[in-house]
Amino acid sequence: MKLPKLPSWKSMGGNATVVRRFLNVWPPFLFSGIVVEQLSDDFRRARVALHLRPLSRNYVGTLFGGSLFSMTDPFWMVMVLRNLGDDYVVWDRAGEIEFVAPGRETVRASFEVTDDLLDELRTAAADNSKVLRWLETDVVTDDGTVVARVRKQLYVRRKKPRVAPA
Repeated sequence: MKLPKLPSWKSMGGNATVVRRFLNVWPPFLFSGIVVEQLSDDFRRARVALHLRPLSRNYVGTLFGGSLFSMTDPFWMVMVLRNLGDDYVVWDRAGEIEFVAPGRETVRASFEVTDDLLDELRTAAADNSKVLRWLETDVVTDDGTVVARVRKQLYVRRKKPRVAPA
């Protein structure tokens, strides 16, 4: 049985609503109880929730650590890339998570790409050197209790100009 081909991220164009809806049915999110609640039209802000469900629980009944990390995984890279534009290469280079408290209820993570961050990355990459930048996100309950701290390191570089064949 051949599985259906899923659309690529780029094929969704610049429509944040389409990207958000796709992520909400994307199997790694759907089956983990991860819901993208908000993705702003300019890809500057996002809010993601992880619900405590039978498939998102670990052995002791709290939120599975892999799902806590997964809920934060694509957002910094996608949001920075969408805002820097096609002249830049942006990749996740490293990630780490610190588990602070057991997740016994729905948790959320929020992301915001600011003008200051984009200006900093553009300035640092202006001479075509690679830029490594850590970005942090707290995963919190509705009352603000921190369940996990996630750090993602982005690799950013200006694309090298293509040389026309002679």
